[in-house]
Amino acid sequence: MSQLKKGVLLNYSTILLTNIVGILLTPFILKHLGSSEYGIYLTIGAFVGTISLLDFGLSNTVVRFVAKYQAEKDKEGEENFLATTMLIYLFISLVIVIIGVVFYTFFLDSYFTKMNREEIKIAKAIFGILIFNLAIGLPGAAFSGICYSYESFVFPKALNIIRYITRSLTVVAVLSLGGKSIALVIIDTSFNILIILITSIFVFKKLKVKFKLHKFSFKFIKEIFSYSGWIFIFGLVALFQWQAGYFVLGRLSTSEIITIYGLGVTLGSYYGAFSTAISSMFLPRATKMSVNKVSSAELTNEMIKVGRLSFIVLMFIFGAFLLFGRQFVFLWVGSELSIATTNTIWLIALLIMIAYTVPLVQSFANLILEAQNKLAFKAILYLSSLIIGTGIGAYLVKDFGVLGMISGTLTGWVTAQVIMNFYYVRVAKLNILTFFKKLLSKILPALIISLILGHLLNYIPYDGAINFVIKAAIYTMVYSLITFKIGLNNYEKELFQNGINKVFKKK
Repeated sequence: MSQLKKGVLLNYSTILLTNIVGILLTPFILKHLGSSEYGIYLTIGAFVGTISLLDFGLSNTVVRFVAKYQAEKDKEGEENFLATTMLIYLFISLVIVIIGVVFYTFFLDSYFTKMNREEIKIAKAIFGILIFNLAIGLPGAAFSGICYSYESFVFPKALNIIRYITRSLTVVAVLSLGGKSIALVIIDTSFNILIILITSIFVFKKLKVKFKLHKFSFKFIKEIFSYSGWIFIFGLVALFQWQAGYFVLGRLSTSEIITIYGLGVTLGSYYGAFSTAISSMFLPRATKMSVNKVSSAELTNEMIKVGRLSFIVLMFIFGAFLLFGRQFVFLWVGSELSIATTNTIWLIALLIMIAYTVPLVQSFANLILEAQNKLAFKAILYLSSLIIGTGIGAYLVKDFGVLGMISGTLTGWVTAQVIMNFYYVRVAKLNILTFFKKLLSKILPALIISLILGHLLNYIPYDGAINFVIKAAIYTMVYSLITFKIGLNNYEKELFQNGINKVFKKK
């Protein structure tokens, strides 16, 4: 099996692992930290995550430029690029430390108006450790990028899986022995340093990579940032999509409210991972179709194929969460929170899923824009819409609390998506009306029937974990059977049957 295929397999293994372990580990961490300290942990993590945008997309740029020099067999250019990039990283790390000291000294005490003195003390300790982690982590990320550029996918991805499993076991052990949030960030920092050291040894010893400054040029630095600039903009989009809510709530709400928001966003983000695992496989196809300048009708048909596959998976998750999500959230974190609180977490996650569905099923359209280098409009649109949405959320927080914050964010998100559909029609020449018509064809009736039958499962007596597992298992069989019988078209049935046949042939 090639490095690429092994890398893809490890990539999906990582997605599955992080989602499952994340769901299992979250209630354990919440139980040992308490809702107040867990909220502080989330908020400071979001703050430092914002500062990490000072990376300016350089980690992705390393992959692109080193791969380019590899293709051109320009070893001197590669060495000079890596040395120049590392100098930039060292400057960025210095700036991060300075910003961290300024925030630590002058702003953290006054920013969190709803936290008591002990909570602010914990927040400052976490902040200081995470700033140090970030200052060494950003330059260290370049080593993983070099591995990908050399098409050596297995080592960094396998190492990342080992790191995630080992880190999770360490967290369980430390919290069981009485550790708190400060111990968690020390664990993450320690693992970060260890992974950077191991990866750097692999890069220098195995890949024989060298960092050597042959010449220093501000023009070259400008070229580097001209590529990474749009990556930075999309980083800002991701910031305002979810992280900005932590800043607003950190200023206006208690740490317990931040915990509710964070848990809801966590569940909502898991929803998108399953669709991304499907759509990301189609970037090479979108690129080839764009290069070959195929017709808009062919692009639309391919978008429908990819969209329907994602929609089938997403509607299974959405339907199950709509029917049994309240019970799941209560079983997940209910031992530490009230029923009203778990219902709010369920509602936040459900709203995210609703707003997130259309962009997820239209992900192939985004791949087309990426292949055609037409992402500028989308980046600016989403950034401006989400900034406005954050402002709306900040205004609504005063009267509606955490639901006001998420409503504002999602308003900006949905507005941008509506405008993007007009852009797909006018610029990408995609037939969006046909897309939605064929997307819902057969699947929508199958979903409605599944939801009606699934609703009857809520009459099964008792409401514990066994009850939930039984209902989830029955609903899975009901949805799968009905969707296969009346929801799938011939292409999808053949795809499914071929996959099953391959599994049995291997056995």
